[in-house]
Amino acid sequence: MTKAKAISILGSTGSIGCNTLKVVEHLGDVRVVAMAAGRNIEKFVEQIERFSPELVACSDEECAVLLERATAKLDKRPRIECGEAGLVAVATHEEADIVVSATVGAVGFIPTLRAIEAGKRIALANKETLVMAGELMTAAAAASGAEIVPVDSEHNAIHQCLRGERKTEVRRLILTASGGPFRTWSKEKILSATREQALDHPNWKMGEKITIDSATLMNKGLEVIEAKWLFGFDADDISVIVHPQSVVHSMVELVDGSVIAQMGVPDMKHAIQYALTYPDRHGASCDRLDLAGVGKLEFEDPDLERFPCLSLAFEALKAGGTMPAVLNAANEVSVQAFLDGKISFGEIATINAGVMRGHTSEAANTLSAVLEADASARQRAIMAISPAAAAN
Repeated sequence: MTKAKAISILGSTGSIGCNTLKVVEHLGDVRVVAMAAGRNIEKFVEQIERFSPELVACSDEECAVLLERATAKLDKRPRIECGEAGLVAVATHEEADIVVSATVGAVGFIPTLRAIEAGKRIALANKETLVMAGELMTAAAAASGAEIVPVDSEHNAIHQCLRGERKTEVRRLILTASGGPFRTWSKEKILSATREQALDHPNWKMGEKITIDSATLMNKGLEVIEAKWLFGFDADDISVIVHPQSVVHSMVELVDGSVIAQMGVPDMKHAIQYALTYPDRHGASCDRLDLAGVGKLEFEDPDLERFPCLSLAFEALKAGGTMPAVLNAANEVSVQAFLDGKISFGEIATINAGVMRGHTSEAANTLSAVLEADASARQRAIMAISPAAAAN
């Protein structure tokens, strides 16, 4: 009898984390040994009761106290840790075969790096990890033998399309973008979009940060950077095309003109299950694609004038070094400022561009270089939003 796979989940209460647990229940031969979450203690306790992990971690000591109280009467009480040390403990749990990296933003960077160094398979949904330090991460994976299988639907699709293909036979990678809620809006209307409008994604149900990134197309730009490190292709060999139906998740064009596409319903459970079971395939944990029901598939080039964040990502990738980490940091700050009502939607790209212009890219082959670039970029972005706040 095959031994059940053991997994750890970073970000269990988020969208990817919750869908991962649904896949775990569907598969039946996967057990959860460790989980980490932020401050959604109520949902986290429900997950702990249902999946009985040996170790859990939360954002801070206050949350840890709440967890201690909430789990006190459980027959199987988990060990509780908090902060970055807790995330690292979950990511490197000795029994975990697979680590699902599903935290949002730079908080998942170091825990994912430690999991890679420990030789785990990484089911990677945290794109910031490779955007910030792709060179560092891939070098660590090569040294430890860790395997990185992408969970993002686009990269997961590319991974599937490349199965059995030689790199020398590939002309380019084609990442599809839904176009977000503003695909048909004028530039002027986009600049003044409200928080509620930006969060109203037509196809996908995601967390707030990634939904805003989808509305600016920064999400697609970060995916372009990530694709370089996952698959070893340069910026000139990676394209983006807008596909509003979100049925074709991405494509690979071969040197002979053939194009291989991976299609499916817009449901993250498919990509998660693929990452957990690869190279095997199992029965579906989500709905099957009804092509007749879809009716038609549309494609169009992205408009870089209306969506300048995508252009900034290509610039950062071509600059290399610490520039992608700087763009990522500035974007995290500016998106949060927009969500908090401190800046307009149009100012997200303006702040990101300004922070990039103020940075001279350096080699990103050490942890200290990446973290210093990240911290500096955040400070400059905060100053651009509120000079008074940055001084305090």
